[in-house]
This record gives sequence, structure tokens and C-alpha cells, in this order.
Amino acid sequence: MSSSSSSGQIQTPKILSTLPPIYAALHAAKTKSSLTFADLATKVGRDEWYVAAIFYGQAKPDASDVAKLSAALNLPQRYLDEAFGEDYFPHRGLGDFPPQDPVLYRLYEVLVVYGYPLKHLIHEKFGDGIMSAIDFEGHVDKVKGAQGEDRVKITLDGKFLPYRRW
Repeated sequence: MSSSSSSGQIQTPKILSTLPPIYAALHAAKTKSSLTFADLATKVGRDEWYVAAIFYGQAKPDASDVAKLSAALNLPQRYLDEAFGEDYFPHRGLGDFPPQDPVLYRLYEVLVVYGYPLKHLIHEKFGDGIMSAIDFEGHVDKVKGAQGEDRVKITLDGKFLPYRRW
């Protein structure tokens, strides 16, 4: 997450140094605008997770998304059109594996610890298949726990794709 350090300089996600310059420009414009991903999602008409994925090159914005991002972030339309034109394709699967970032590592840990039980439950309820990451939505919510503590609620909502027999 971009934030200001005590020196007043903008902190940017390390992963941006491995991506084309458009992503650093998007993050800098977002920081300058003081808009959250939720704010941008409202302006673009998409979910905040999807908009955040655009900022990391993991989703392909359409022409309407690009125009709305240009207006919301005060970035030249021509610059965004060039960066996200017909020849653009997303850069999915970023970073080290296993991830080194603590947040990403803990999400990885959830799958390492609970992956097989989750897989078993999917198979038990749906049969032999997988959850699509292509026909997919994800949501992050801040909720209160039983003791009033802040909790992270992540919803993964993917289409079930049964394995085909031939």
C-alpha cells in the first residue's frame, strides 16, 4: 500500500519496480488524489478488488475503465490508452514463491494449512472439479469479531468447473 513515511516521501509497493512504468504512475496518481480503491471502484463502476488488480497489471481494463481512470486520477487519456491498448495483456502471477511479504505469506499459509480440507469440501459438495479464477469475484470486508476486534473477511466466489471425462 502506498503511504507517506516520516520523511514525507511516498512509499510504493516493491513489486512495482518489476513492472512497466504505467503501474508506478497509477499508484502515484492514486496517492496524489487521496482516493482509495473503493473510491476508484465507484468512479469506474467495478469492484475495488478488480480496480486494484488493474494497478498491479493483473486485470485488463476496457476502454470505458481507462477513460474513467483517466478522469478520476487526472492522468492523460492518451497515456493510458497507449499503455492499455489492444496489445496489452495482464501480468498475472507476480512475485516470489512462496511470497516474502507478510500479508501474502499468511494468505499462502492459509492454503498450506487448510488447502486440502477446502479441496475436500469442494469435491464433497460439487464433485471432481475446480473453482475458476477466470470466472471469479473476490471481496475484502472489514468486520467486527465477537470481542469487538477488527477482522478481515475475504470472499472468494468462483464458478465451479467440473473435470471432463472423455
